[in-house]
Amino acid sequence: MSEHRPDAGPVFIDLARNRQQWPLGIKLRRVLWSYLLQPLVRWLPKPLSPLRVSALRLMGADIGSHCTILPGVRVLMPWNLKLGDWAALGEGVNVYNFAPVTLGPHSVVSQFGYLCTGSHDYTRTDMPLTFAPITLGSQVWVAAGVFVAPGIAIADGVVVGAMSVVTRNLDQAWTIYAGNPCRRIKARPLPAAAADDQEGKPA
Repeated sequence: MSEHRPDAGPVFIDLARNRQQWPLGIKLRRVLWSYLLQPLVRWLPKPLSPLRVSALRLMGADIGSHCTILPGVRVLMPWNLKLGDWAALGEGVNVYNFAPVTLGPHSVVSQFGYLCTGSHDYTRTDMPLTFAPITLGSQVWVAAGVFVAPGIAIADGVVVGAMSVVTRNLDQAWTIYAGNPCRRIKARPLPAAAADDQEGKPA
C-alpha cells in the first residue's frame, strides 16, 4: 500500500515489519487461557459465574468478592484485570486488555461493552501496537454497547449512556455522559449517603 503526499513524497505502510515481541511466559499464558481455559467457562450460564471468576483468578486476575461475570465475556489477558467488590461485567463484554483494566467497587459494564486498551501508532510505517490502561472508579455504570478507548479514566459515580464512544477522560464524578463523542449531559443525583460523603469536598 502506498500513498503520495505532495509535501512529503511517497509513504509506504509495511505491516510485514510489525513485530510485537512478547516474553515467552506471556505467550504461553495467552495460549493456555485463550485456547483451553476460557473456552471451557466463557459460555457457562449466569448461575455459574463463580466458575468464570475462579478461572480468571487462576490466570492472575485480581477479583474482589461478590463479582459477577456473565456469559460471553472475553478477557484478553486476565492478569491485567482488576475488579473491586460487587463489580460486574455484562453479557458479551470485551476486555481487550494489553494494559491493565480496573473497575472500582460496585461498578458495572453492561452487555457488549468494549474496554479497549490497544491501538496502533499510525504515524509509523510499521504501525506498532500501542496500549494504555483504562480505569473506572467506584459505582460507575457503563451502559450497553459503549466503546472505551485506551488510556481513559472514568470518575466515581459516572453513568455512560448506551452506545457512547469515550475518547477522553470523564472526570466529573456523579455525572451522566453520552454520545459520540461522549459529552456531559447532566448531573447524576446523589443518594443520601453519597451526598453526605461529598460534603466539604472541593468541587
